[in-house]
Amino acid sequence: MSNSDGTTNSGGGPFYWCLRHNRVETDRNVCPARVTMGPYRSPSEAEQALARVAKRNEQLDAEDAQWTGEQP
Repeated sequence: MSNSDGTTNSGGGPFYWCLRHNRVETDRNVCPARVTMGPYRSPSEAEQALARVAKRNEQLDAEDAQWTGEQP
């Protein structure tokens, strides 16, 4: 099955990470957008959402510290 963005999924996606329930959800059972992250192409990508955010935040904090001359 092809999505409008050209990606394909065969597992019932798109997938979301629910911050309320700490689980992967799909369009069939997704919580409101204010408590979800996504969409992602696979359950695995959704499960990694918080780790990816933490890594990006670390990178941005380091860039900010370098920009301002502070120690991270």
